[in-house]
Amino acid sequence: MVNATFRFYEELNDFLAPARRKQEFTVPCARAATTKHMIEALGVPHTEVELILVNDESADFSRQLEDGDRVAVYPRFEALDVTPLLRLRERPLREPRFVADAHLGGLARMLRMLGFDALYDNHFHDDEIVAIAEHDGRIVLTRDRELLKRRPVTHGCYVHALKSEAQLREIVERLDLARSARPFTLCLHCNTPLRPVDKADVLDRLPPRVQVFYERFSTCDTCGRVYWEGSHWHNMRRLLDGVLSSEDAGGTE
Repeated sequence: MVNATFRFYEELNDFLAPARRKQEFTVPCARAATTKHMIEALGVPHTEVELILVNDESADFSRQLEDGDRVAVYPRFEALDVTPLLRLRERPLREPRFVADAHLGGLARMLRMLGFDALYDNHFHDDEIVAIAEHDGRIVLTRDRELLKRRPVTHGCYVHALKSEAQLREIVERLDLARSARPFTLCLHCNTPLRPVDKADVLDRLPPRVQVFYERFSTCDTCGRVYWEGSHWHNMRRLLDGVLSSEDAGGTE
């Protein structure tokens, strides 16, 4: 029988049984078990893990465990440069794009408000989400840890918060999205880029009051919706200002 001692750090403890949090514990491992197999068997999705040390040496997910191994498992580092160590993914996603599961429609819409490509459909099944993530190189957003354990999912985030605004803040902070946000550049419904449009070209699609009081407009070529800086835009602007550290972001609704 192979026994290995594990220690999980920071937010990874949230996935563990309470008795195993923030301390070392020893567990029996299946024959030929790998680090990935055991980490997920203990409840932690592999997408949440950024660094593994086995006996103080960096290891990947395929490292086969041996009797007496000591395994330290770390999440994404905020301030520590771990580039000399072995990172677990072949490359980062330099242009973050997302696919959200059926329970995170509000988060997907808010990410679109920030200008991030976020696919969402209430009818997406798990298999579809996995296929989309693998084909498009998207980050899976979910509160289902079993979905993040799927082998083809290389990038994913388990969303801890329950309300959409708190979820947005969590993802922005975790993935350092504030600097690359481009608010109000995507259609909130279609997830496709908006383009500026002359008022005269959309006049027949505007409510009478909007025709009088607003001059700047953008449109979605997919669904034909027209956006302007009305009260709804200002409400969203205040919400985003509460999430982003910069107040320089501009855009149209």
